[in-house]
Amino acid sequence: MLRSQSSKGSATTGNIVSPDQLQVLTRSIQAVSPTPLLIAVDQEGGKVSRLKTRAGFPATFSFAELGRLNDLATTRQRSNDIAKTLHRFGINFNFSPVVDLNSNPKNPVIGSLGRSFSADPDRVTEHAAQVVAAHRSQGIATCLKHFPGHGSSSTDSHRGFVDITETWEKSELLPFANLVKADLADAIMTGHVYNAHLDTKMPATLSRSVITGLLRKKLEYHGVIISDDLLMDAISQHYPFTESVERAVNAGVDILLICSSDGKIVGETVSLIYDLVQKGRISEQRIDQAYRRISRLKSNLRNRPTLD
Repeated sequence: MLRSQSSKGSATTGNIVSPDQLQVLTRSIQAVSPTPLLIAVDQEGGKVSRLKTRAGFPATFSFAELGRLNDLATTRQRSNDIAKTLHRFGINFNFSPVVDLNSNPKNPVIGSLGRSFSADPDRVTEHAAQVVAAHRSQGIATCLKHFPGHGSSSTDSHRGFVDITETWEKSELLPFANLVKADLADAIMTGHVYNAHLDTKMPATLSRSVITGLLRKKLEYHGVIISDDLLMDAISQHYPFTESVERAVNAGVDILLICSSDGKIVGETVSLIYDLVQKGRISEQRIDQAYRRISRLKSNLRNRPTLD
């Protein structure tokens, strides 16, 4: 995953410095891999844009701005601008669009950052569909987030436990359900949110009831599921890393997102999963399922025509 350099000395220093540097980076990464890689970024638009204007990348509009304007042609054009930029710089997977409802405008991680199109599930669905279509026209996969809905929360899962039991509504599932039904879900990202109505013990990312029971079976979604960052405080402060990996994979997550500048963590996580399989804590079938879904996503990318 690509992240912009931080000027504040954060733990995750980032690997996006400039347009020229990014182009060299993505080409070199693909060149040394025996199989095509998914190179991902958070480029939603507005405040959540890893390709920063200060680093020389084009300016973007937030989803909140586009939702207020409520012109689908404009959303399609702005999304196409982003998709063309990503294509130009060798990025083929955008962790966007956010389909959380703006249920709580003061939400510190969704509403207050302008990341939601609207509190209206139909408007969210319509605009998100334009984002997906624009990216697909450039051969880029997208990712709906944050299942089963993060828009009603009053706290930030980056900073601690998030309980949405009393605020979440079933309508928050509608954009996910609508887009899955319309075959507009390349991938779906889980939210680190706890909802006792859906699982009395585990947050969504670690919950088989939420991931397999609700998303896979009830909403009939068969594509890639990716976790939000497992090092976010909502998970890391409450579950040992080994447990969070085991629970996420067994819940039905296919890709584990781990945002860290520690160069050893990928190898260590692969070894951990291998060990869990050897011990019978994770089945080989579960790994095969994830592999097939990821392979299908990559194949779909290669087969999509690019419109320049």
